[in-house]
Amino acid sequence: MDRRTLIKTFVSLAGAQALPLSALMYSGSSVAGEVGEPKPFSYAWLKGHARALAGEPWVSHEGELPGSLKNLSWDDYQAIGFRPEEALWRNDDNAFQVQLFHLGLYFKTPVRIHEVEDGEARELAYKPEYFRYEGEQPLGTLPEDLGYAGFRVHFHTDYERDLAAFLGASYFRAVGSEMQYGLSARGLAIDTALESGEEFPQFSAFWLEKPKPGSQNMVVYALLDSPSTTGAFAFTLTPGRNMVMSVDAAIYPRKPIQRVGVAPLTSMYQTGENDRRMAYDWRPEIHDSDGLSILNGQGEWLWRPLVNPRSLRVNTFVDNNPRGFGLLQRDRRFANYQDDGVFYEKRPSTWVTPHDDWGKGSVMLVEIPTKDETFDNIVAFWHPEKPMEPGQEYLYSYTLSWGGEPPMEPEELATVQATRTGLGGVVGKERKYFSWRFAVDFAGGALPLVGDDAEVEPVITASRGEVEITSARPLDSIGGYRAMFDLVPDDSLEPIDLRLQLKLGNQVLTETWLYQYTPPPKDERTLY
Repeated sequence: MDRRTLIKTFVSLAGAQALPLSALMYSGSSVAGEVGEPKPFSYAWLKGHARALAGEPWVSHEGELPGSLKNLSWDDYQAIGFRPEEALWRNDDNAFQVQLFHLGLYFKTPVRIHEVEDGEARELAYKPEYFRYEGEQPLGTLPEDLGYAGFRVHFHTDYERDLAAFLGASYFRAVGSEMQYGLSARGLAIDTALESGEEFPQFSAFWLEKPKPGSQNMVVYALLDSPSTTGAFAFTLTPGRNMVMSVDAAIYPRKPIQRVGVAPLTSMYQTGENDRRMAYDWRPEIHDSDGLSILNGQGEWLWRPLVNPRSLRVNTFVDNNPRGFGLLQRDRRFANYQDDGVFYEKRPSTWVTPHDDWGKGSVMLVEIPTKDETFDNIVAFWHPEKPMEPGQEYLYSYTLSWGGEPPMEPEELATVQATRTGLGGVVGKERKYFSWRFAVDFAGGALPLVGDDAEVEPVITASRGEVEITSARPLDSIGGYRAMFDLVPDDSLEPIDLRLQLKLGNQVLTETWLYQYTPPPKDERTLY
C-alpha cells in the first residue's frame, strides 16, 4: 500500500497528509489492568513503568484484532465515524473534548486510552455506540478491551475542527489560529536515513487528564514502546494564536541506538521557487514547509531552504546547547500556491525550544526524493553527540509551538523571504559547464534604515567551485535587499555548500543563508 492510497484514510483530519505507512507498524501493551477499573496514576509511576518495561523483551501486538476489523475494505473503514455527542467530557464544565479513532484497515495495533481524574486512571472501554457505521460488512460483536487507534482533541472555541490529533506510531499534529494541519511531530526518531532502516516507536498507551473547570490547559501522558526503547511523555496543550505544547520526555533504551532523533519534525517539500525539479504540477509551489530555521548555541540565526533532492540527502548542523530550531512555512501568500483545497499558505510552522541545556550534538536535516505531495520527505531533529545506551535514563524537556508565526525570530536581523535559482552565466562567454544563479531576498531588521548609497556587501562562501557576478541591491517591492551570484561548479558531482550574509561594514544585517547545491550528472551539465 503506497502513501497516495493511505492519505485518503485521513481526509477527516482537515485535509492533512497522511502518516507514512511504515509508521503504523509498531506495537504497545495494555498497562492498566481490567478495562474501566480505576488505578492510581502519576507521571512518576509512568516513568517507573517505562523503565521497568525497558528491561523486558519487546512484544508486538500488531494485528491483535478480530477478523472483521482486519479484513475491512477501504469503503467500510471510511464508513466508521465517531459520534460527536459521545465525545469525552462533552457534558462536563470543560473547555476540551476528545473523540476517538477506530481500529481497522491500516490501524491494526490496539492503543490503550485512559481517562485520569483525581489521580486515578481508568481505561476507556470500547463501546460500539460511540461510532456510527454505514458500511456493508458487519463488524460483529467487539470486546470492551478492543482499544482504539488514537484520538483527536477539540477546544470550546470550535468543536467542529481539531486542535490536535495523536494517530499512528508516535506521530501527532496540532494547529494554530489558522486551524490548518500541516507538518507532524513525533515522540522519537530512531535510525532515520540509515541503511539498516528506520524504526518507528509507537505511543502504545495514552492517559488523558481531565482538565479542571475553567482550565485552558490539557495534559496528555503517553507510553512509548519499540524494539529499541521505551519512554514516558507528558504533553501540556495550551491553545492560542499558536498552539503551545510543553513536552517532558524520559527515554529508557533497550539496546544501543545508533542514531536517535529528539523532538523530530516531519514535513513535505515537493517543489518551490528554489527547486523546480518536480514542477510538473499546475500549482507553482507544493510544500508544507519551505525551510529549516536554527538559533544555535552561539546565538547565530541560520536559514536553510528545503529541497526535493535527486537522492537521499542528510545535512548535519553541529551545535552545543541549541536555543531552538524548527521547520517553517514562511511563504504565506496564496498566489504562490494557488491551491484552494488544501491551502498550503496556511500550513503551520513548528518551532522547538529546549527548556534546558542539551549539550553537544547536531540538528540533522534529512531530505528524501519524492514525486508527489502524499509523501512526507523532510525530517529534522536534534541528535545528541553521545549515543544512548541501555540501562540509562535520558531526560528532555522542550516546547513545541505550532502556528503561522514562530515564537522566536531574529529581532535585529533581516530574514530570508525567498530563494530563487536558475541558469546563470554571461551571454557570449563560453565555459565547460553552465553556471547556476542564486537570487536571495532579505527583508526586515535594519534594512529599511539603510540609505540608498550605502555599500551593502554580500559575503558569500562556497565549499567548492567559483563564485562570480555577485551583487546586493535594494528591492523596493519588499522593502529589503536582493543578493545575487553565480556558482560555477567544478568537475566533481559532490554537493557544494554555500553560505551568505549581507553586511554593512562590520555590521551583519541578515540571518545566515545556507544552501547545498548538488551538480547534475555530467550529461546534463552542458547547454546546446
